[in-house]
Amino acid sequence: MSPITLILIAIGLGLAGWLAGRAKAWSFQSSDPALRPASRPVYHAWYVALWVVIPVLAFVALWSVMAPQLVTQSVLASPAAANLPAFGFERDAFLGEARAVAQGNAPGVFNDEAEALIEPFRAAISRYSVIGIVVTAVIALGGGGLAFLRLRPDFRARTRVERTVLAILLLASLVAILTTFGIFASLVFETVRFFGMVSPVDFLFGTKWGPDTMVSPDAVDPTRYGAIPLFWGTIFIGAIIAMIVAIPLGLMSAIYLTQYADPRLRTWVKPLLEILAGVPTVVYGYFAALTVAPAIRDAAVAIGITSASTESALAAGVVMGVMIIPFVSSMADDSMAAVPSAMRDGSLAMGATKSETIRRVLFPAALPGIVAGIMLAVSRAIGETMIVVMAASPAANLTANPLEPMSTVTVQIVKLLTGEQSTDHPATLSAFALGFVLFMVTLALNFVALRVVKRFREAYE
Repeated sequence: MSPITLILIAIGLGLAGWLAGRAKAWSFQSSDPALRPASRPVYHAWYVALWVVIPVLAFVALWSVMAPQLVTQSVLASPAAANLPAFGFERDAFLGEARAVAQGNAPGVFNDEAEALIEPFRAAISRYSVIGIVVTAVIALGGGGLAFLRLRPDFRARTRVERTVLAILLLASLVAILTTFGIFASLVFETVRFFGMVSPVDFLFGTKWGPDTMVSPDAVDPTRYGAIPLFWGTIFIGAIIAMIVAIPLGLMSAIYLTQYADPRLRTWVKPLLEILAGVPTVVYGYFAALTVAPAIRDAAVAIGITSASTESALAAGVVMGVMIIPFVSSMADDSMAAVPSAMRDGSLAMGATKSETIRRVLFPAALPGIVAGIMLAVSRAIGETMIVVMAASPAANLTANPLEPMSTVTVQIVKLLTGEQSTDHPATLSAFALGFVLFMVTLALNFVALRVVKRFREAYE
């Protein structure tokens, strides 16, 4: 039984509890004001429904993790699994094939050893599905019955419901914080393991990047883990070339749309501009690899630069800059549109031209939003992967020539974590160290943006 089915059962039982609670609450109604219930019937109904749904959802979350393991253990304990290997990839492959057929996700198996496991899987899945349904019903009826018995005319159901909703909202607001802490903790743990094999000095200040996944972890050469070429490639492509393209175009488009464009034109142009943010990055990658990169190479050859390559940092940076134009433009547009009209009108009334008003009044007043948009765009650019893979290069290269191939941190993380590699090898662990550095850089950018926004917001409020 899938978790979705159990959730639908919980919703159905919750609806039944809602109706039962509402019906009982209506029986408390009286024409005498002194005998009227403390809460409206709808709050009694929601109180019962929450006592049905919340415990069931908690059980479904736990059962969705436990049930597959229980099914697998049941199959392994059956006589049909007696000839399976004790452990390893081969055993997991047999179990996976049999499970897929038993669940109806595959027409048959490729290995004869998996054929005998199909019926045990079906029996185990059926047995634990029934157990899941029974436990779900028991929890729902138990919680709903307990809540139903608590309903009385003087019961303050509204207070209980509002506190429960407040707790749910608080938990939802903590998800992002807890997720961030989880990501940070996992990165720190793996980074510490990596720095136990490779010196942080060699990693942070080395100029040669070429991890060898084939050598033994005991024979690793620390000088091959210098990440300076990757850091430079990330900054050069995402924070220099892309920003040179995105910041002027984004700011100029925002200024035109807010100050010069006809309102009817603005209603059409702004949504079209923001569509760029919704285009998949793989489409930008194809565009960079098949159109922009060859055009840049041909232009370089035409002016006598024969060393130009089809894969270049310039092609990736230009397309990346086009991709993040909406981040800069939209934030700047909203910030300038939010500036009080009295400031603009006062500047014009004192004899300033429209361009002087934009440069000396609107732009400084909207600077917090503009800075926030630029920092958001930088964070988006340095985390981009697909465009660099398709238009630049997966090979690290420490150079200032934008026409040469170059790689970034995110590309190397993908390269190191794909494939069947040992999680204890320094090459694999180096991906976590790269991710940790990228995380800290992004955190620093956000901190700087917040400081700038706070400073100028205090000056212009």
